[in-house]
Amino acid sequence: MASRRPAKDQPASFEWTPENSEWCAEQIKKYPEGRAASCVIPFLWRGQKQEGWISIPMMEAIARQLDMPYIRVYEVASFYTMFNLAPVGEYFVQLCGTTPCMLRGAQELRETCKKVIGPENQVSEDGKLSWLEVECLGACANAPMIQISTNDGDHYYEDLTPEILEEMLGKLRRGEEVKIGTQNPGRHTSDPEGDNTSLTDPSLYDGSRAEPLKEIPNAAPPAPAE
Repeated sequence: MASRRPAKDQPASFEWTPENSEWCAEQIKKYPEGRAASCVIPFLWRGQKQEGWISIPMMEAIARQLDMPYIRVYEVASFYTMFNLAPVGEYFVQLCGTTPCMLRGAQELRETCKKVIGPENQVSEDGKLSWLEVECLGACANAPMIQISTNDGDHYYEDLTPEILEEMLGKLRRGEEVKIGTQNPGRHTSDPEGDNTSLTDPSLYDGSRAEPLKEIPNAAPPAPAE
């Protein structure tokens, strides 16, 4: 479980990048007068994408920006486990440990993370990697899987084995590219392995089986002629 306490070491201040400052101004316009506090989750998410984690100065700045008490911002940030209240690695590995992944080998992947990265919730000495076991990430058909978050985005890596994961982490540490998605060469996205065996007739998709449309369903009847 992610730590819900702010990190002991905090930066002296927080400031939006010019691009994110402009983005924030546009978001506030979407809400009625006096309802800017509704932006708190988008602002926290944007701040985390900018800095990699959510610091106390960031929460204080967002509270001032949205004219809301700091404690309300802290309540939101500490409630949702998608928000990191302490620094994470350049590559933040989130290992799904829910039932389908557990049955397919998540515990073995957990041991690989310990071996390659170190203890859970701690950044590796080179600053490249950290990891955390999380709840279901919604790719059960391709279990076991992980999500890796960086400043550039969040991506799924599926159909893993301890050997594949260890190789992936080594590549990331060296700055090498890692294929996103399923790591099973015999699978396309979440399809079964091998070629498709059903619904393979091209006429199912080219429109040739469709009957001509005689009238628009639920359309109002034409007006009587005068």
